[in-house]
Amino acid sequence: MEYVIAVDQGTTSSRAIVFDRAGEIISLSQREFPQIFPQPGWVEHDPQVLWQSQRTAICDAVRTARLKPKQIAGIGVTNQRETTVLWDRRTGDPLYNAIVWQDRRTAGICAQLEEDGLASLYSERTGLVLDPYFSGTKLAWLLRNVSGAMERAVAGELAFGTIDSWLLYKLTKGQLHITDASNASRTLLYNIHRSDWDEQLLEPLGIPRSTLPEVRQSSEVYGTVSDIPEISGVPIAGILGDQQAAMLGQACLQPGTSKNTYGTGCFLLMNTGENAPLSKHGLLTTIAWAMNDVVTYAVEGSVFIGGAIVQWLRDGLGIIEQSSDVRTLAASVHDSDGVFLVPALTGLGAPHWDPHARGTLLGLTRGTTSAHIARAAIEAIAYQVADLVHAMELDAGQPLSELRVDGGAAVDDLLLQFQADILQKPVVRPSILETTALGAAYAAGLATNFWRSTSEITSQWKVQRVFEPTMSADQAEHRCRRWAEAIDRSRRWDCSSGDSN
Repeated sequence: MEYVIAVDQGTTSSRAIVFDRAGEIISLSQREFPQIFPQPGWVEHDPQVLWQSQRTAICDAVRTARLKPKQIAGIGVTNQRETTVLWDRRTGDPLYNAIVWQDRRTAGICAQLEEDGLASLYSERTGLVLDPYFSGTKLAWLLRNVSGAMERAVAGELAFGTIDSWLLYKLTKGQLHITDASNASRTLLYNIHRSDWDEQLLEPLGIPRSTLPEVRQSSEVYGTVSDIPEISGVPIAGILGDQQAAMLGQACLQPGTSKNTYGTGCFLLMNTGENAPLSKHGLLTTIAWAMNDVVTYAVEGSVFIGGAIVQWLRDGLGIIEQSSDVRTLAASVHDSDGVFLVPALTGLGAPHWDPHARGTLLGLTRGTTSAHIARAAIEAIAYQVADLVHAMELDAGQPLSELRVDGGAAVDDLLLQFQADILQKPVVRPSILETTALGAAYAAGLATNFWRSTSEITSQWKVQRVFEPTMSADQAEHRCRRWAEAIDRSRRWDCSSGDSN
């Protein structure tokens, strides 16, 4: 057995990557799938289309590598975390589209929980905040708004899951309804201190426990593939939410180590070991992974619109034809000429947590061009990450020595140089940027003894480039102050959105 496969199901595409024992990529297949926007603030996926895109990606990657099942040690699954699916246990048919993590329709439910004085209960037990981002209120909305769903859920006919659960169900032809601790910790329903679903969190949302998946460790053999002939019988041996997988792929195995992923959103996580500290500065406490009966925690900052702002420039404004064009356009001007773009297209995440904030474009003049807007979009990604870093440093009581980065936008030298300038600290790009998929592969490989220890993982992490600050500290501070002003002007804008509860 010479290979492991990472199933990497993201917000805009499904991918499958074959890794060898050295952690090198042997083959990769990616399939985009449609985004569904039924009304402002709502974001959905068709679960069946999502599954077919993932299935196709797996088959393509295996065929390209010319693999037989006996050559594959295991499969690791990583996924967009809070996206919610509700399906019929017997038929496997979804009752409704998947509600995506970016979706804001449950702001009213969150507000009601807060009015009922439950914010501290949810925060203390889950490490999260009451925000539409998380899965629990999405599930509550489905049970309340899909005809007959609540009655069928109470009767035990329905299954809830985040995307990892949906994929495992499909991969095993309905034999498994499970999740792992990292994904469970993103639901608002899981007590991260007791490592169990919590009735006092379920009851206010009206969620029957029978709908919930069994929670397993992040690295163990759960079962075998039965739906895809090309990998039939291969063990499924790892499950990690995408950001926790990236932590493992970046070898952030010791307390204090951290990484930032530039994907559809941006996600900064710091390993806190076996301690689960509650943030005082707008961050989240989450489970990084559960392995060998030990739970490892992390502090996290989440930005909802990171690389997705580039997709908006392409699909919404039409100022670029391909996402990769943004780098050339932005680099054609020296700076943004005072333009600031706050990409609060689906509200603001950490550390602001304002579901009613909306995207804002400031500083326009007659001289503003599409290049300045493109530059402002790239800079906005870096500013949002800087907000997370500053909040994390306040929580930790000490500065980060460096920022390890990964994700699709981490190939952009302009972004990473500006990130180093604004942070006034080194930004480190590893030689392998597919760290989310690599982390899922590591989880599966550790469970099947393909890799025998985490020290092997640490030894494989290598630096490709370090970006050092070139901007003066005074200039960086001035720009961050202007960014804070821009953020403030975007807040509390959509206060009459008619959120359903």
